[in-house]
Amino acid sequence: MSDWLFYGYSRCSTCRDALKWLGEKGVAVQKHEIRETPPSANELEIALNTLSGTVTKLLNTSSQDYRAMGLKDRLPLLTAEQIFALIQENGNLCKRPFLIHTSRRTALVGFKLKQWQEFEW
Repeated sequence: MSDWLFYGYSRCSTCRDALKWLGEKGVAVQKHEIRETPPSANELEIALNTLSGTVTKLLNTSSQDYRAMGLKDRLPLLTAEQIFALIQENGNLCKRPFLIHTSRRTALVGFKLKQWQEFEW
């Protein structure tokens, strides 16, 4: 069983590209469908710390759900915990792919090839 947890959406080409790249690098992951099983509050907190506290980097700001909920205007009024709760209610709000190693307390959010290549695996 891998220590890397991969949250993605099987119909997302970016998620498929990330999984393919990870496979080529020999990085084993536990896969989770982000819509059905979003990251936990603890995992989101780890990612938030990895992203220097920038909560918008956790969010799929291009999703219809994000726009329908008016989150762009509401974000300044919400705490990180409230945003985590929204993501757990609606996994589609989380930016994907979402890759985390809980014991190392590190995460990668979104698949940017250069960032992933430079990451210390």
